[in-house]
Amino acid sequence: MPEIAHTSSASAAATASAPLDLPERFEDMLERLHVVRLPMVTRFRGITEREVALFAGPAGWAEFSPFTEYGTAEASRWLRAGLEFAGFVPTLAEAAPAAASSRGFVPERVSVNGTLPACAPNEVESILSRYGTVSTIKAKVAEHGIDSLDEDLERLRELRRLFPDTTLRLDANAGYSLPDALEACEAFAGFELQYFEQPVAGVEGLAQLREALTRRDIPIVLAADESIRKAEDPLRVAELGAAEVIIVKVQPLGGIGQALSVIAASGLPTVVSSALESSVGLAAGAELAARLPRTRASRDILGESVACGLGTGRLFTADVVSESASLTPVDGSIPAARITPDPDRLQQLAVDPGRFDWWTRRLQQCWTFLRRGGTAEV
Repeated sequence: MPEIAHTSSASAAATASAPLDLPERFEDMLERLHVVRLPMVTRFRGITEREVALFAGPAGWAEFSPFTEYGTAEASRWLRAGLEFAGFVPTLAEAAPAAASSRGFVPERVSVNGTLPACAPNEVESILSRYGTVSTIKAKVAEHGIDSLDEDLERLRELRRLFPDTTLRLDANAGYSLPDALEACEAFAGFELQYFEQPVAGVEGLAQLREALTRRDIPIVLAADESIRKAEDPLRVAELGAAEVIIVKVQPLGGIGQALSVIAASGLPTVVSSALESSVGLAAGAELAARLPRTRASRDILGESVACGLGTGRLFTADVVSESASLTPVDGSIPAARITPDPDRLQQLAVDPGRFDWWTRRLQQCWTFLRRGGTAEV
């Protein structure tokens, strides 16, 4: 089990919650806010459209796109990430040691996996063809919990028929109870998984599942995703031995600096994933992916080149830039580059006035929360 840097983590968490030096109203700092609606190829995470807010700062464009059901405290971390990426607030000081550990060669492109939503077997080939040649595929399972198992197995058999040599990951989005997860793991073990992402909810649930898999000698590596929402979570995963891999996302953790800090403190192999963002948001994930520390444990589980979950641009039918300028994967990778939206696309994809007003109210609530160090009554 890796050594956990408790002091560093506590300090980083305290820094992340410190009040930010921001004006009272976001309009006094953000020159222009754009909110767009991105239609999706197929239903994913229960939605067919994704709304995201975009703004520009001294360092370039950034995204604020917490899911609509998230409360102000959780959504405010997403805003802090955007403000950091745009250059309005400094990178957290605790990121310096973590960043130093990954200095040296920084790739111009980062490897990504293809993503297969829950779909009919006859749709597998057409959906994955959008990614071109990829070496790794992540398939969603458990859309309806254990009741989806037969459908999931049929879809995976078709995937393996079409792509027999592709590295396969599964993601259940915490869709199983512990007994159901064990049943599913026994059924999925024959597909030679690289890892199984968040079969059950919570860090404790993952720890219990990992112990049960060991007792039954089921050779499945577990990864924590939904259990990674704030700085303390990856450390809790490592302390309990709940998973062997962590999945991190820039916005939910509060920015690239915070993410680098918690990755270093946890000591666990890491995959960077998208929060279902536009190319603007994916650019922050790509920068983090390019700076991931490489360790022996990471190479043993994830290989020499970590395929990150940043190919989700292929799940949209439109983006804020043209196809040639977007961060959609070409032969299994995307560039680690910043994105400037196309003004015409921003206009074409703009939400209606009512939704724009909803997002401005939400952004101001999170803005106030950050100004007051997470103590605002909003």
